[in-house]
This record gives sequence, C-alpha cells and structure tokens, in this order.
Amino acid sequence: MTTALTRERAYRVFLLLNFTRWFPVGFVVGIFILLQTNRGLSIAQAMTAAAVSGFVCFALELPTSGFADAFGRRAVYVAAAGINVVTGLAYLFAQSFWQFVGAAALMGAFRALDSGPLEAWFVDTVHESAPGADVDQELSRQGTVLGVGMAVGALLSGALIWWHPIKAFPAIDLAVAVFAALNVIHLIATLTLLKEAPRPVSSGDRERRALASVMEAPAVIRGGLLLLARNRVLLGLIGAEICWSVGMVAFESLLPLRLEEMLGSAQAAGALMGPVAAVGWGIFALGTWLAGRLSKRWGVARAAMLGRGLNALGVVVMGLTLTPAQLVAAYLFTYTMHGLNGPPHSALLHREASAQNRSTVLSINSMFAFLAFGIAGPLAGLLADHASIQSAMLTVGLVSALGIAAYLPARRAERLRPTPDGA
Repeated sequence: MTTALTRERAYRVFLLLNFTRWFPVGFVVGIFILLQTNRGLSIAQAMTAAAVSGFVCFALELPTSGFADAFGRRAVYVAAAGINVVTGLAYLFAQSFWQFVGAAALMGAFRALDSGPLEAWFVDTVHESAPGADVDQELSRQGTVLGVGMAVGALLSGALIWWHPIKAFPAIDLAVAVFAALNVIHLIATLTLLKEAPRPVSSGDRERRALASVMEAPAVIRGGLLLLARNRVLLGLIGAEICWSVGMVAFESLLPLRLEEMLGSAQAAGALMGPVAAVGWGIFALGTWLAGRLSKRWGVARAAMLGRGLNALGVVVMGLTLTPAQLVAAYLFTYTMHGLNGPPHSALLHREASAQNRSTVLSINSMFAFLAFGIAGPLAGLLADHASIQSAMLTVGLVSALGIAAYLPARRAERLRPTPDGA
C-alpha cells in the first residue's frame, strides 16, 4: 500500500507545510520577550522562562528521536502541530511567570517532536516510487521557503503592530493572537494534506521502539562525553559553540528590549523588529555565501575563527550603540557574521566525526548549544535588571569572543592535513 502521492505532489505538500510551519513564527520574532516584560515580568524572569523551552527541547530531543519510526511520521507531526496550537494559546493568555514557564515548556516539547518527521515523510514518500532517489535539490529549497515564510511573517507582524487596528488590545498581543490562529491553520493543513500508509507494525513493536529511543539517550550522551575527553579538536569546537550561544543572547533576546528602551515603548520596538528581522534573514544568507568563499581562500578553521571574532565584535558594538539606527546597523552586521560562522563550524564538526558517530557528534553540539543559551539567558537578564541592558550585551559579547581561541586546535589540525581543503 502507498500514500498515493506522486513525487511532485509530495514535494508541494512538503513545501506548503514548511511554509505554514514557519510563517507564524515570523509574527513573533523578538516579540515574546516584549510580551512578557509588558505583562509584568522582569527581564531576568522573562529570559528564565524563555530558557525553559531550550531545556525541555534538550531533554526530549534524543528520547523522542525514535518516535517517528515507532508511530509513523504523520502521527508525530500531527501531535507536534497540536502542541503548537496549545503553545500559541498559552502565550496569548499567560499573565504570570509560571504561566509563561508552562508556555515555554510546551514550546520546547513542540520543537522536540517537530524536528525531523516532515522531512523523513517526504524522503520516504519519494523512495516509495523511486527507491534511493536523491532529494538534495528539494531539500535545499526547503530552506528558501523557510526563510521567505519567516521574513514575510516578520514584515506583516511589524506592520500590524505599527497599525494597531484594535485599540482595546495591546499591539503586541494582536501579533501573538495572529500567531496562535496561524498555528491552527498549520494543524488543519497537516491533517488534510499529510498522507502516510499504515505501518505493518504491532502496537507492542511500536512501544518497544519508542522505549528503545528513550533508553538510547543516556548512551548517546555518555558516548559524546567520551568523544570530547579523547578529542581535543572536538572539545574546542564544542567550546566555540558554547561561546557562540552565549553571544546569541544579545541579538536573539536583548535586542528587542534595548530597542524598547531607546524608542520608549514596546509597540514601537515591536513594529521595528518586523522589518529588521526580515532583513536579518536576508543578510544571514549573505553570510553563509561569504563563508564558502572565505573557506576556500583561507581555510575552514580560519574562516570559522573570523566569523566568531566578527560576530562577537558585532555584539560588543551593539552594547555600545546610543541610537536605534546604530543598534540596527550593528545587529545587521552581527547577524551577517552569524551566518558566516555556521558553515565552517559545521564542516569542522564533520571532519571530527565518522560514519559511526556522526549523529552523536551533531547531537552533542546541539545539546551544548541549548544548555549554554539556557544558562546564559537568565544570567544576562539578571545583569540587565541590576546594571543595564548594555552591560549585559557587552558581557555576552566578550564571552562570545573567547570562541576564537577554542578554534585553535582545529586550526592546528588543519595545517597538518595531508591534502588541501576541497581536494
């Protein structure tokens, strides 16, 4: 039995569901932190609540990684979409610290379940009619759809907040309400469009597979830590990832708050965040393009070091700016360098991985990123509350710069490689 979907039809469904998944996110880029502080939370409380999402995703991502194989891609993706609907409503109606913590926990559960099933469904569907067929071109266009969806959503969110058509409600609340409504549309689209053949697996087999996925998580973590203990280059790369994630606190969380401080209102900051975030996605792509050019010219490790240094410099400059125009310009530079750092960092990780441990290496890198961001966020929030947002930006920027030194083992290893990069 098949899903009765041709490759072309499955591709259209894949892209459409990617758009309905990410378009709503554009409406709340940089908005959740403003929503929380405008409902009475301190900066430290808001960033602590936000950190819960990363911790929950960290805790669930490995244990739930086998659920799609056990219960089917469609079932897990529908469950994720349903949780996302509840998440949007939870943020819309949350008024206290603990209610926002609950909303963030739901967001983390959604992100853990949402990671992978749709892409796996598409590849499986294509392979039903064309076993072993390459889908690299289709998957590469997924990123374009994601970026366009986020950018369009961010632009419309900024316009909605600026317009503020319903004066009885805060402008930011309207953007969150649209986010919640669009999540419902994504759930309906998923239920309607995503088709999957029934799996010839007994309920007992499903339970065993799901349990095996949960039980494998400690072994993966233990194996990753052993790898770090034996491999100085990999240990350095994870250190660079930690420093990178600390710096991200400035342009992912503190930026909207600093704009609010400069502009005098959350509405003005929210309206500006829309177009700024949309442009940010475009220049992120420019950074990734530059990464390829620099890696060929200077080597992968030096490109990563340059990206880390310039991204950290951008964060420090963000902390020194005195006007909204200066802050936005510094942010755009910082986000370009964020894009520049990504490809060489990933390439260095793959150099240290083998076919047997590649998934473990990537998972460990991702988990340390979640942990670092989750720990740094509340600490930066405390510093912002007790000193200033600028002080918090400067501090995370300086920590981020330490990642340059963390790439030195990779640079030394690169010099000893017997063949040039790209050969």
